[in-house]
Amino acid sequence: MSRDEHLVNASERARREYLDHTATTATQPHVDMSTIELTAEDLYDKERVDLDTLCIDDVFKLLRSDHDGLSDEEAQRRLQFFGPNRLEQEEQNPFLQFLSFMWNPLSWVMEAAALVAIALSNGQGRAPDWEDFLGITFLLLINSSIGFYEERGAGNAVKALMDSLAPRAKVKRSGTWCDIESSGLVPGDIISFKIGNIVPADCRLTESINVSIDQAALTGEAFPQTKKPGDQCFSGSTCKQGEAEGIIISTGINTYFGRASSLVGLEDDSTGHLQKILAQIGSFCLVVIGIFVIAEILVLYAGFRYDYRRGLDNILVLLIGGIPIAMPTVLSVTLAVGAQQLAKHKAIVTRITAIEELAGVTILCSDKTGTLTTNKLTIDRETVVSYTPRFSTEDIILFAAYASRTENQDAIDASVIFALGDAAKAREGIELLDFKPFNSTDKRTEITYREVASGQLKRISKGMTVKIMDLCTRGVSTELEERLEEDVKEHARRGLRSLAVAYEEVDGDNPMAEGNGFELIGLFAFFDPPRGDTKQTIDDALGLGVKIKMVTGDQLAIAKETGRRLGMGDHMYPASSLKNGPAPDSSYVNLDEMILAADGFAGVFPEHKYDIVKRLQGLGHLVAMTGDGANDAPALSRANVGIAVEGSTDAARGAADIVLTEPGLSTIVHAIRGSRIIFQRMRNYSIYACAVTIRIVVCFAVLAFAYKFDFPPFMVLIIALLNDGTIMTLSVDRVLPSNTPDSWDLAEIFSFAVAYGLYLTLSTVSLVVIVLETTFFQDHFGVTLGSFPVQHNDTQLHMLVYLQVAIISQALIFVTRAHGFFFMERPSTALLAAFCVAQLVSSIIAAYADWGFTKIHPISGGWIGIVWVWNIIWFIPLDWIKFAMKATVIKVLRERRLKQQLATPSTGLALARTRTSIHESLYSNRVSFIRRAARKVGFGGKISVQAEELQRFGSIQTHNAGVTLAKNPSVHAP
Repeated sequence: MSRDEHLVNASERARREYLDHTATTATQPHVDMSTIELTAEDLYDKERVDLDTLCIDDVFKLLRSDHDGLSDEEAQRRLQFFGPNRLEQEEQNPFLQFLSFMWNPLSWVMEAAALVAIALSNGQGRAPDWEDFLGITFLLLINSSIGFYEERGAGNAVKALMDSLAPRAKVKRSGTWCDIESSGLVPGDIISFKIGNIVPADCRLTESINVSIDQAALTGEAFPQTKKPGDQCFSGSTCKQGEAEGIIISTGINTYFGRASSLVGLEDDSTGHLQKILAQIGSFCLVVIGIFVIAEILVLYAGFRYDYRRGLDNILVLLIGGIPIAMPTVLSVTLAVGAQQLAKHKAIVTRITAIEELAGVTILCSDKTGTLTTNKLTIDRETVVSYTPRFSTEDIILFAAYASRTENQDAIDASVIFALGDAAKAREGIELLDFKPFNSTDKRTEITYREVASGQLKRISKGMTVKIMDLCTRGVSTELEERLEEDVKEHARRGLRSLAVAYEEVDGDNPMAEGNGFELIGLFAFFDPPRGDTKQTIDDALGLGVKIKMVTGDQLAIAKETGRRLGMGDHMYPASSLKNGPAPDSSYVNLDEMILAADGFAGVFPEHKYDIVKRLQGLGHLVAMTGDGANDAPALSRANVGIAVEGSTDAARGAADIVLTEPGLSTIVHAIRGSRIIFQRMRNYSIYACAVTIRIVVCFAVLAFAYKFDFPPFMVLIIALLNDGTIMTLSVDRVLPSNTPDSWDLAEIFSFAVAYGLYLTLSTVSLVVIVLETTFFQDHFGVTLGSFPVQHNDTQLHMLVYLQVAIISQALIFVTRAHGFFFMERPSTALLAAFCVAQLVSSIIAAYADWGFTKIHPISGGWIGIVWVWNIIWFIPLDWIKFAMKATVIKVLRERRLKQQLATPSTGLALARTRTSIHESLYSNRVSFIRRAARKVGFGGKISVQAEELQRFGSIQTHNAGVTLAKNPSVHAP
């Protein structure tokens, strides 16, 4: 079996095998190890042999290794069929990525228009329409180039972050220790690691000296786990204490982390939320254009008997003017500028379309350990209990610090020393005579010291309550034992871990002498405290209409205690409820209803987090997920917006859409507010773009039907170019964010667009009617056109219509961007300046352009003034139309949507979402297109998703380097 086939099979087995790490009972191989072939297929077939639980001696036999390690030649041979110890990543061809920006229905119509201009227009003795062809091509290239530049830049930033990491590992080859890149490790290698190191691959320990492993990033467990020979250590976990040697049993995709990564992107349709919305807006525009194109074909050819070329020019006007070709580019630039603004708040956006989805997020699912909390054990002073009036809370903590290591500490000793505030106090005023560190048998520490001030010898012991109570011989009573038991139960109920402290005095100067008997003096508990700004962040998020749910691998009691401290509620359930569903006596009808109402879930594994996010999405919510470890990666990938907090593993950062680069979660609130500002800009543009489509298509179709008006297609291109240049500045426009999650209500957008479009159509048609049917302007202002009476296709009338359409169409943006009167919300300086420049250019063209091929001629200053005044008069009522729409049509639409929400069971918090368009597939998968194209044109098979949808993993072994890079993303690790 090839390595690629094996990787596929490994991914398919991921779900079945992922939870198998919990097994602890030694197993026997179901195969004759003398005949088994050392291949990836056999090695990772758990039905035949389970390396996780196999007797360690059998592991060496199976892997054909010994304590001297493999030879370099054997390691190279195994590397060929096991593959490197990393997750493969693919590169995308830039040329195909650029072409992909022309692969959507809006671009197809423009491309068809270009072909019509250059090919089908070549008839009746006339040359091809080179001017329109070049203009359309230029418009397409400009829009695609801008989109490509923005998207490629985002992808390159993430790639640079990943490529700058260089993981290393200490491995024994042929009996000699050497330092190599961790990607070169293979099953059977002997590795070594110590305090502070990252475990480079899944291994079974062969030697262990006081080893404690932090697996929080992988399993969500808050406390480091003690490991002894024979135990398994996972790739990506951190050695917090001691040193160890082990034999590697799995690498790359077959590690515990690798199986988690195989869940990333599972069932992904590679269609983002914004792509679906663009599909529906684009379909609306195409339907409008299609209706009137068909109408023109019937009326102009069948009714008016137009010749072939004349009718084609009229159809080109509708195609060029009606297609909002700049829509994907405008939205892409708006998102890219928004990403730069979020970067100022220390949030790196790796998929820019996630910004739009963050604006509509209704539920934020958050990991606890390292995300809501500091992932650093801390003594809870409020729970410290003193059992004797002689010693205060501070005395108990000080005595516990005496009985703690000050160097090479484990997590518990470090938390006790930290509680003092000053580590020097742990040895201040005493002379250390004897110290007994924690061991798995006694489960306590003990110190014998001389008090400098009095010269008295004293002894302190701290440890498990049962062990300390067995040690005590003085002051022991049934009442004391019952009180201790109740205090420990109360701590356990709140998810706190308890340690007791005992004290005795020693007569004489012999530190090894027996004392006067240990006395129980105190009890303290420690926990993983919330980050300093977490509670405020949660309060702010709730104020923005975002529901918070805790999803953690830690114990249920700990999760509830954290929820209470943060004010997010303790209505939480264990992971088993996700499989078994609501209890028979529960008030919930089904599992979805329970998940929606819960404040969180505890004891969950990556698959559970993934399933929770998926179910919430199925209920109509846009879901954000925060996390910091490999165990969070699948859910981060599945969520609409995955957010990796500061200090996250490479796995989490690779799967996330937004990476926070400073501690704390307050950045998320800034990001939500910022995304809602960006959303408002996109919504304003969408209304404008749809309105302009209706305005151009209906206007010129009506004029063609009524007066056989033949407007030149090239002038529509000029209008489109000037509009695009102005509208780009919407990306920095001044808008106010909403206080509730945003959603794309396309019925509202289309309703506003129809109202504005028909009104602007009326403004143009009315002007043409007055000019053609009366002499009002000639009589009152002394102006004239090229012919008298004015002909319906007078070249100066064409210029007049061009100027009127260009001015008032752009002015519409000031109405769509404002919630009230347009003059009450000041636009950005860039937008105002761009509008003024565009209208100056339009007026200059109207005054001086004499382009024979376009069938236009300049008009006098008097006509230019008339058009400006005419547009101002028609512009003022646009605000009144907006208010009238809100009071009638929009009000009815919102009331109907509210009734639908109330009538839908078990989705109380879900906002109404636009349903998937039947045309979505036309927009959704640029990825599939470029992959197929790559195969056909011979670019090779290494083509991946485009940069904006980048979902890749770096090496989990580079946790420390990753933290540095996250804080300084522009600086490469040495």
